[in-house]
Amino acid sequence: MGHQNIFDLCKPREDVVKGTIADSDYAANLANVLTGRASRDYTDAPTFFTNTYPTEGLKELLVNVCGRLSGRGESVSAVFRLDTSFGGGKTHGLIALVHAAAGMKQVSNIAEFLDPALVPTRPVRVAAFDGENADPANGRPMGEGIRAHTPWGEIAFQLAGKAGYEIVRRSDEQRIAPGADTIKELFGSDPVLVVLDELGEYLRRVQGMGGRDQLTAFLKALLTAIESTPQAAIVYTLAVRSDGKGVDAFADENEFLASAMSELESVSGRKATNLNPTRDDETAKVIRRRLFASIDDPRATDVINAYRELWTTHRDILSEEARRSATSAEFAQTYPFHPDVLDTLTGKTATLGGFQRVRGMLRILAKTVATVWASRPSDASAIHLHHIDLGSDVIRREFTTRLQQGAFVPAILNDIAGPPEKLALAQELDSKNFKGLLPYGTYVARTIFIHTLAFNNDLKGVAVDHLRYSILSPAADLSFIDDARTKFRAESAYLDDRPNAPLRFNAEANLTQVIGREEKNIDPGEARTQLVDRAKAIFGGQSFDLVPFPGGPWDVPDDVSDGKPRLVLLSHDALEIGADLREIPDIVGRMFERKGADGNGLRSLRNNLVFVVADETKVNEMKRAIVRRLALQELKRPERVKELAEHQQAKVFELEKKSETEAAIAIQQCYRHILYPSRNALSGAGSVQLAHSVIDIQNASERPGSGQLQVVRQLQSQNKVRDASDSPDSPSYIRDRTPLKKGQMTTRDLRDEFRRDPSLSILLSDDVFRKAIRKGIEEGVYVYRRGDLLAGPGDPMPSINIDEETTIFTMDFAKSNGVWPRPAPASAAQPASAGTGASISSEPLPPIGGAPGGGFGERPQVGPEGALVANAKVFTAEGVLKEALRKVIEQAKTAKLEKVDRVVIRLFEYGDAFKLIPIANSISGTKRSVTLEGGYTTTQDSEMMFEFKGEAQDASTIKDYLEPQFRAAKVTDLKASILFDFEGGLALGGDAADRFIEKLTRFASAAAYVEATAEVK
Repeated sequence: MGHQNIFDLCKPREDVVKGTIADSDYAANLANVLTGRASRDYTDAPTFFTNTYPTEGLKELLVNVCGRLSGRGESVSAVFRLDTSFGGGKTHGLIALVHAAAGMKQVSNIAEFLDPALVPTRPVRVAAFDGENADPANGRPMGEGIRAHTPWGEIAFQLAGKAGYEIVRRSDEQRIAPGADTIKELFGSDPVLVVLDELGEYLRRVQGMGGRDQLTAFLKALLTAIESTPQAAIVYTLAVRSDGKGVDAFADENEFLASAMSELESVSGRKATNLNPTRDDETAKVIRRRLFASIDDPRATDVINAYRELWTTHRDILSEEARRSATSAEFAQTYPFHPDVLDTLTGKTATLGGFQRVRGMLRILAKTVATVWASRPSDASAIHLHHIDLGSDVIRREFTTRLQQGAFVPAILNDIAGPPEKLALAQELDSKNFKGLLPYGTYVARTIFIHTLAFNNDLKGVAVDHLRYSILSPAADLSFIDDARTKFRAESAYLDDRPNAPLRFNAEANLTQVIGREEKNIDPGEARTQLVDRAKAIFGGQSFDLVPFPGGPWDVPDDVSDGKPRLVLLSHDALEIGADLREIPDIVGRMFERKGADGNGLRSLRNNLVFVVADETKVNEMKRAIVRRLALQELKRPERVKELAEHQQAKVFELEKKSETEAAIAIQQCYRHILYPSRNALSGAGSVQLAHSVIDIQNASERPGSGQLQVVRQLQSQNKVRDASDSPDSPSYIRDRTPLKKGQMTTRDLRDEFRRDPSLSILLSDDVFRKAIRKGIEEGVYVYRRGDLLAGPGDPMPSINIDEETTIFTMDFAKSNGVWPRPAPASAAQPASAGTGASISSEPLPPIGGAPGGGFGERPQVGPEGALVANAKVFTAEGVLKEALRKVIEQAKTAKLEKVDRVVIRLFEYGDAFKLIPIANSISGTKRSVTLEGGYTTTQDSEMMFEFKGEAQDASTIKDYLEPQFRAAKVTDLKASILFDFEGGLALGGDAADRFIEKLTRFASAAAYVEATAEVK
């Protein structure tokens, strides 16, 4: 900066830096000073006057009263009245009078306050009545066994001891005011000073005891006695304004006293001398004197000039104070405090009830000086409002407790200064946006808060240009101040959010917190009911029959019902799991394996169940979304929304509309774990046959409210479900995985096998089952019979019925049992021979997807034993990828071949094709070709058809485009073939073939059923 900071130019008093000033030190108590119970700062005259700034009002008070007591002054009045509000220095002035009446012994700076010649040299009898410490009912202990109940009882004892009290004992005990002569008898021959403080509070205490009349009578007698006694004076205080209106908690009593004293003065014809110990323009000097042992004002001029230059440079964007020439002069009087500090405390904070102007500022600023000297901020060229650290308990309590602003505690903790375990908004902004810089977020928040504290609404808050003026210093940057202000205003939960409102805090939260508070009022039972209902709606649908929140196996039916598989939605209260699930939870295992009212029956249709389970990390977020929606719905009700400001009403309607989607997304993102039947069980062989899959968060956010859609997509990606648009499983795979391999089954029984066997696909529609049957008929794997209708390869395709009257035969069984081929019809020329069996076709097997390799050229085919057809041998096998490849290689080896020239893989599922293409592209030592033919229909019913023939490398690029389209599509169809041409052939001796198979299946071992063909030219 180039300019010295406050640590170079100022030296605070030791008790200020150490924070050892007791609360009682700020609240001077006259009674404690008289009895010696006050701190040394008040009882020791030299210390008291060293710490006291000689205001004009205080000097005037001492000169007039001491002149009367010493008999050397010019004052003609014996009655002095201090009219001042709380914190204006009245008690401080009275204590100064007590020390002056005692002769100001060992006070070195008497001349600062009055002419030493006016200090009384004779002993002065001093009696002080402090209404704050009075005890009219029980009597106040005075010593020597005396308890005084009234002002005259206390004054009598203080002036003349026990003997003096005995003079007025009956008056004190009967609460009847003594006469003027009795009072004068107490004075004796010495100078007398009577001090009356807090009479209003005393009147409040005796309001039911006729106290007003007797106090008035006493005051009249006291004034008469004082006026007629040379070197006697009375000083009384009244907390009233110049217009006679009370300003404290005892306003009514003080206004009565003001009126009564005015009447008494009129009767006596002697007016009291009115004094004010501390004027507003002297407040800064009082505070500087009390808090600092020394301030180097000459050297501070450079600092003040630096501020003036800043104010001049940026005058167009700063408040009026920066443009006033008088501000620099004011700064010279308030230094090291920035002018806005005292302006705000006197102009705004002082309007709050209970804030005693000088005393209150001393309390706050003494604690601020202590924290600033403890932390020594680098920008402390002066003490600004933003150096008042609301994170300090002792400073925060000055506002929240002493000034009764406790309603702002939530605003402070949430927005300004929170505990270490939960940073407030301003602290988070500093950490994220201003790390290594000044804590601009905290500076903005603190400044706004201090400006908020005012009694009148028009005074509350600060304009943007004044905020800049208050925070700007030689070390601060205006752009960062504005940035912090913008960010803080956008995220604050307690700033006034009304349009055009100044920057100010509300004790009540803004809409953000209004919603939060309403959320706390939501009944947990209602929230749970809403969550259950919403989850049921989201996961209901056409693909699955929903079983919501079952209590046990008995709630999950084990029947076909309407033919749809069942989606079991487990309650988040019953079960929540994580992504690293190691074994199937017991509750899921029991539902999967058991059924019946007692849960002891064995479930038959296990491949008919899919379980959806909540994510343990998302449950609370889901609950919050529901609670927030309920809170917004409550606030939207006509009788509630009218409680809000107009701009907040519009926001509530907007947020409530969004909350429906947000709640749906939260539910889908929580219910993202799927447990589905599979041979590849989670915990290995012998365990419950369920696998685990997790829906991606991003996918779960799509189509809010369509939970079943996400489940279907996820299971499709796992090759587990088939819907009407999917290609069916291979007919050979179905034959070999079901009892159909024994030769025959009804279509109903075969369909039910898909509901029983976890190794089979879950069929979302009977149409895909019918497609599988048709495909089996077309490819010569099945023969279909219903009554007299018989259908096999080459026949017109019948309508496929699923019932007990329709039978599917395997081709081998049909041939061996004379079912297929159907007997040739007898002709007149050559009648059929009786007893002859059905003829057996010797035609070659139908081609696999057209020509071998999916269209890479016409090639002759061979029978299953590899018989030579047109100078080529072709071996074909079906099964899981690795199994099919090993079979064709074994067939070639059995045929005594040394090598194969080509391997062709035909894939039935688009997921397998897209998985295998990039792997195939990585196989070296062979020419790799791919054929893709098919299309898809989007959810908006747009159609895409395509055909690709080319190198595997190009196919990988095409695959990257097609894969997400297929996943999002409503209907898909893909025929895929991958061809490997081996230059010089793939040797069958050694391990070359095994290495080829291993490379190809290492990352695609889970590929579904395929057809593999090996050719030898």
